Amino acid sequence: MALTRQLGVRAVTALVVGEVIAIGIFLTPAGMARSVGSPFWLLLVWLLMGAMALSGALCYGELAARAPEAGGGYVYLREAYGPGVAFLYGWKCLLVMDPGITAALAVGLASYVGYALGIAGVSLKLIAIGTILILAAVNIAGLRLGSRVMQWLTALKIGSLALIAVLALALRAGQWSNFVPFVAQRAGSDPLPAALAGALVGAFFAFGGWWEIPKLAGEARDPARTLPRALALGVTVVTAIYILTSAVFLYLVPLERVSSGETFAAQAGEALFGPAGGRVFAGIVIVAVLGSLLGLLMALPRVYYAMARDGVFFKTVAAIHPRFGTPARAIAIQAGIASLYVALGTFNEIIAYFVFVTVLFVGLTVAGLFRIRRRLPDASYRTWGYPFTPALFLILVAVLLFLLAGHSPGRAVLGVGVVALGVPAYRLLFRRSLTLEPAGSYDVDKNRSPN
Repeated sequence: MALTRQLGVRAVTALVVGEVIAIGIFLTPAGMARSVGSPFWLLLVWLLMGAMALSGALCYGELAARAPEAGGGYVYLREAYGPGVAFLYGWKCLLVMDPGITAALAVGLASYVGYALGIAGVSLKLIAIGTILILAAVNIAGLRLGSRVMQWLTALKIGSLALIAVLALALRAGQWSNFVPFVAQRAGSDPLPAALAGALVGAFFAFGGWWEIPKLAGEARDPARTLPRALALGVTVVTAIYILTSAVFLYLVPLERVSSGETFAAQAGEALFGPAGGRVFAGIVIVAVLGSLLGLLMALPRVYYAMARDGVFFKTVAAIHPRFGTPARAIAIQAGIASLYVALGTFNEIIAYFVFVTVLFVGLTVAGLFRIRRRLPDASYRTWGYPFTPALFLILVAVLLFLLAGHSPGRAVLGVGVVALGVPAYRLLFRRSLTLEPAGSYDVDKNRSPN
């Protein structure tokens, strides 16, 4: 039994927007604004990272058109560099990043639920685990159901942010003078080079997640058209939302009063809704994080499914549920490990060690487009602006890797080292059981892969 193609442009675009916009937009602008101390430089950082995300999304769009099957980055790395590199990517995703990020978002959501309802202690862990299991069940019950829920959550998320902007202007709750001076840095800001470096890192991770959605390419209708359009449109929408939301926050709260992300959001909420503003914002954050969690539990398990299908993971994980048509066992694995991480409560530090290697794999994936194009020059979709588009992305990835390694060299080295431990696991356990088709053997025009 195979996965069925049922996602159109609107559904995939909603997945991109819903996956990317999470708690970050409520926390990241505060640190960025406080550091750069200038509305102009804050805008420039968002535009630069938006351009980076768009260039990467366009490249992933071509990769998805060339290899329209479930697995996303895992599949593209396999086609570009071989099954060994792809396995290391999947190894990292399965053991650390996927369940770790899922756990982190679930705990963050639970903390906001606790704030809104006055709940604390062990109950928060139960809320986090319960949320993971419920959303996993939604995804197991069918891609169509999960996609519809995601579209509703994304619409509610965008509507809530739009309502904040409209109310802020209609109630004249802020001051336009907060944007003056527009270019010059405020007193107490960080030196501009260091400020921009930190802001770029923060903005990159606020955009993080768009590269996960192509993992659903095996279930997209006409993937050579759907994936490129949806990725580009989704990233563009996210960029516009981030710029407008940051502008509204600055309109409501002067830069001089910004201290932390939590207080920034609370101050903006109080300016609009009075003493209840914090709880109103908590409700908006809960909706935002729910969408991201749903997207994670929908897209990420397709990597384990693809690995099992290729013979580099347990074969039973490649089984499709006979009634719902979803990779139920793969989804259950991610939900189970994430719930375990929540119970243990040690995921934040673990994730920090693998940020560098995650960015490295994203860069390797885009770089793989050059290798695949040399081997297979023909394609139904070609990246706009090639080769400058992937080159721009890779330059910015190199800068980001330099900043990350310079800030935490020990974490970068340890993360790469742990991923390297996957080499003996691959050679000893799975190398002989590979069941791959020849590279590039996709029938794109008929919207299917040989798998």
